Amino acid sequence: QVQLVESGGGLAQTGGSLNLSCAASGRTFSNYAMGWFRQVLGKREFVAAITRNSNRKWYSGSVKDRFTISRDNAKNTVYLQMNSLKLEDTAVYYCAAGRQTSDYYSYYHQGDPYEYWGQGTQVTVSS
Repeated sequence: QVQLVESGGGLAQTGGSLNLSCAASGRTFSNYAMGWFRQVLGKREFVAAITRNSNRKWYSGSVKDRFTISRDNAKNTVYLQMNSLKLEDTAVYYCAAGRQTSDYYSYYHQGDPYEYWGQGTQVTVSS
């Protein structure tokens, strides 16, 4: 089992920044690829993903060049730095952990590769 706890959400203005954290406990964090997803009105959307050793990162088109995913395996934590926030970034943000199998490189943007999910943190962007 891997337990994931997100933090860092809150209220921000358009153009502002927030830095989300996801702390992992349980099994070895460095064994897992990590992803960030967001959900609005029941619809889940891929945001970003990072491999175990950080050598590959992916972003959705809507956040590319504004958000940065990173991880610190020594601290068992994955981060999502969100800059230039827009109203449409308002959502509940979830981190997820998944095995980095060969399939992961094709399906990182889908929910299926991820075995463990956090409880989510609300991000609200206002004008």
